[in-house]
Amino acid sequence: MKVLITNDDGVHSQGIVQLAKRVRQNADVFVVAPQVEQSGVSQAITYLSPLFPIALGGLGDSQDDHIPGYSVNGTPVDCVNLAFGELCPWKPDLVLSGINSGLNAGVNVSYSGTVGGALAAATFGTPAIALSLESSGHMDFHRAAELAWPLIERFQKISLPRHSVININFPTKALQGQADIALVPVETNPMGYHFEQGRDPRGRQYFWATNNPGPKTSTVETDTQALLTGKITVSTISFDLNSESAKTVLEESITELAGANKK
Repeated sequence: MKVLITNDDGVHSQGIVQLAKRVRQNADVFVVAPQVEQSGVSQAITYLSPLFPIALGGLGDSQDDHIPGYSVNGTPVDCVNLAFGELCPWKPDLVLSGINSGLNAGVNVSYSGTVGGALAAATFGTPAIALSLESSGHMDFHRAAELAWPLIERFQKISLPRHSVININFPTKALQGQADIALVPVETNPMGYHFEQGRDPRGRQYFWATNNPGPKTSTVETDTQALLTGKITVSTISFDLNSESAKTVLEESITELAGANKK
């Protein structure tokens, strides 16, 4: 298996380092990731300035890692597009994005650069998985990568509908012992719309996002709820730009409008 790995925390973050080390035990690995952190950029691209890929020496602290790839002065989507178009020496069988520092659950998946990188891969028709680990005082990315591999190995064999990816979140509790795995929908209730207010040293008012409040409880178990109970969550995300149900509603409206204009 040939695996392309990207992320949004930067090419030298421990999440991508530990993931690449684990995956290369069973697959060919190539890394193309941002030079610096690109959290919250979703599917943004760089087009007003050029991209400068820099070949990696050793990924992480040890120069013995020798994981081939590039760092890029761009976003996760830039990295995936550049990998497929120019940099990757082979067509990937799978694209992994992560392991992100912090969960990507609920409506936050729409802002996530980690998920954005996975969705970019899906445009090429390649299976993709986004992986994230809950923030804590001690983030054991090595353990998260070990837990991730069996899921990666199983899920890469699944044929999802085009433009769909898998989103996996690991709560801190899941690293401490046997954890249940929950296949759950992404929470769509709004969250994180409260801001702290203050004044900067120049007296200018500012608003700082708090990521609170959490979403209201849904009638079914969602990713945000399952994570609170210590479950590893697996969700599918799709970015199909054509909604058939919305199109039907629009067609009915246009038909009614056309009929009214004839009167």
